[in-house]
Amino acid sequence: MQMKTFRAATSTAAFEKIKAELGAEAVILSNKTVTENGCKCCEVVAAVDAKVKPADKPKSPTKDAVVEDALQNSVGWQREWSQIKGQIMALMKPQIDLDTLSPKQKLAMEYLEREAVDDKVMAHLFCHLRQDRESSIVPALESMARSMPFNSKNWNNRFHAFAGPGGAGKTTSLVRLALREKKANPKMRICLATAEGGRGKGRLILKHYAELSGLAFREIITRDDFALLEKESHQFDMILIDLPGLSGTTTLEEWSALYGFSGRKDLSIHLVLNPYYSEAQFERFIEKYKSEQLASVIWTKLDEACTFGSILNMAFASGLPVSALSYGSGLKNSIAPANNEMLWRLLFMRKLPGGNIQP
Repeated sequence: MQMKTFRAATSTAAFEKIKAELGAEAVILSNKTVTENGCKCCEVVAAVDAKVKPADKPKSPTKDAVVEDALQNSVGWQREWSQIKGQIMALMKPQIDLDTLSPKQKLAMEYLEREAVDDKVMAHLFCHLRQDRESSIVPALESMARSMPFNSKNWNNRFHAFAGPGGAGKTTSLVRLALREKKANPKMRICLATAEGGRGKGRLILKHYAELSGLAFREIITRDDFALLEKESHQFDMILIDLPGLSGTTTLEEWSALYGFSGRKDLSIHLVLNPYYSEAQFERFIEKYKSEQLASVIWTKLDEACTFGSILNMAFASGLPVSALSYGSGLKNSIAPANNEMLWRLLFMRKLPGGNIQP
């Protein structure tokens, strides 16, 4: 068996080195935090069967070969699946005759269509409304989109992790919610933690506001750091963890397993998103951040959005409740625990939780 020690800023980066050098068959023997040149880093010892030598691996393909292989292996089935979905919707659309609805129902449906609500959601709503021309569209919407306000009463888990693509607003949402909880419950013991690997602007923001607000601050660079935080978790009522943006093909489930998050019943993960991503991006996020611990969606940068149909689309596709709505540039009075009334005011009136109307 061939063993080798790898060091990197984070466990994720070390794991990528291991896969690149030893291959996917490598076994992780240890994962710990060490100090190198005065900085904390991750040290991972990995091993691979001596019969499988790195030198025996085929040479790295050229860029052209990678592109050609990807096109051959993916474009075909992606095109086929897109055609299937298109054919299904083509068959359904002629049946979605809005003139068969009441004037009020038709008006609501036409509005949602302008708000970029996708065809799958529109078809579901139509099937519900045509059963009763006198029914309001609100019950149908409530059956597919719900809220669960983010506060210590509704979310009594000790650990809360904030996941999502880079630039979505995870760090600011975490700080805003922490400050809001501290204001509502001055005696609450709150800890802010970053899993950004000791780098990046988010880490500095968290540390800065933790110091200003009298909150605890911790860094999670390796699996050992999270294990240490678990041991001292009894000191805190709420621990908010800022997760890194996941690059490449790394999924939330893979990252959680690597850092020891998987299977924790006292941990809820909240997906932080903006309403103006494309439909293809939202579909990608659903797959990338799929997890049994994924508990809610937090919508940010609402003041920058032109339409809000994606909030309904994501609720329908994921089944997750909306826990908070964030807007504006300041950290105070710029986030609100979500409720159903807020969702409908945002969707139909473009009214932000703070009272402003989006043009």
